[in-house]
Amino acid sequence: MTMTPPPVATPGPSLVSTLPGRSYTDPEIFRREQERIFETRWICAVRCADLPKPGAYRTVLVGRESVLITRSRSGGLRAFLNVCRHRGARLCTEDSGEVRRTLQCPYHAWTYDLDGLLIAAPNLANMPDVDRAERGLLTVAVREWLGYAWVCLADEPPSFVESVVGAVTERLGDPAAIERYGAGELALGRRISYDVKANWKLIVENFMECYHCATIHPELTDVLPEFAEGFAAQYYVGHGASFADGAEGFTVDGSPGFGRIPSLGEEQDRRYFAVTVQPQVFVNLVPDHVILHRMFPLAPDRTLVECDWLYMTEVVASGADLERSVELFHRVNLQDFAACERTQPGMGSRAYRAGGVLVPSEHHIGAFHRWVAEAIAPPVPDGA
Repeated sequence: MTMTPPPVATPGPSLVSTLPGRSYTDPEIFRREQERIFETRWICAVRCADLPKPGAYRTVLVGRESVLITRSRSGGLRAFLNVCRHRGARLCTEDSGEVRRTLQCPYHAWTYDLDGLLIAAPNLANMPDVDRAERGLLTVAVREWLGYAWVCLADEPPSFVESVVGAVTERLGDPAAIERYGAGELALGRRISYDVKANWKLIVENFMECYHCATIHPELTDVLPEFAEGFAAQYYVGHGASFADGAEGFTVDGSPGFGRIPSLGEEQDRRYFAVTVQPQVFVNLVPDHVILHRMFPLAPDRTLVECDWLYMTEVVASGADLERSVELFHRVNLQDFAACERTQPGMGSRAYRAGGVLVPSEHHIGAFHRWVAEAIAPPVPDGA
C-alpha cells in the first residue's frame, strides 16, 4: 500500500476561496443539487441485511424521490419508485415493513408482485387492453456492495465500478484493501440517526479535513495523535493514521477492541483509514470494525445522517459490550454535527456572501466545490 506523507508546503497562495454563502441556503441551488447530483449518481440506500427475506422492504429518500427497495421471491433485491402507477399514491407509507407476496396500493388496491408487475386491480379483468408489464412499477437500478444496496435514478447510470468502487480504490491505493475488511459479512452492532440542521455540503467538507480536529475532537486525537497536526490523514492516498502508542483499540478511552478482522493485512493493523464516496457516503476503517455514514439531504439547511457500526458476526452474536467502541465515533459525530450547525447560520450572513477561505490543509476541498459547481451548472447549448 502506497504511503504518501503530508506535504510540508504548498505552492501558490495560502488562502483559497470557497463556494459563496448562498450555495448552502438557496432553495433553487438545493433543487438543482437534488436533480443533478443525487438523482443521477449511485446512492448508498439501505443495508442488505435489513431486507432478510422476500417481502421485506425499506423506503428511502433519493433526491426528491421515495424509492422502495424490496427482496423478491427469488431472493434478489429490486428497487422501484414508491409511486402507484394508477393515480400516483405512495405505495408504501412506512419506512420499513414486510408483505407476504404482493405490494398493494392503499388507495385503490392496485397490486404488484415483488418484481413490480401489475397483477391485480379492481375490475382489471374487464380491461383486457391493459398491459400489466407496461403498467408495472417503475424500476430503479440497484447494485449490492459492501453489504449495502446502492441505487441510481438515472436512465443510464454511470459505471458503478468507475464512480463508486473506483473512488474507494483511488483513496486507499490498493484495489483489494476495502475487500479485506469484509464489510458485507460483518454484522450491524449499532445504528444511530442524526438529524443535522445544516447543509449536506458542510458535512462533507467537515469530513474531508482535520484542521478542526485538535479543537473539537479530544477523544479522537488521543487515539490518533496525527490528527491533532491539522493535516487530514484520510486525504493522502494510501495513508492511514497510526494509533497512539498507548491506545490498545479504537475506543473512547483507548481500551482494547475486539481483535483484528482476520483477513486484514499487517499494514492495516492499528491504523485508521477513511474514504469519501461522493455525494453521500463516508467509510471509516479500523482493525476491528467498519463505520459507514449515509447522508440524505432533506432541505437546504437539514440533512439526515445514518451511521452504522459493523463488527464481526461473532462479536455481535456474543452480546459483547460495544459501548466504548461506539462511543468514540458517536462523540466525533456529535462534535462534527454541532460544528456544522454552528456554521449554517453564517452561510446566510452578508459576511459570507462571497464565501470564506481554505487554508493549505483544506485546499483539497476546492476539488469538491468544483465538482458540485460543474454538476449543477446549466447545460451548454449545442453549438455554443
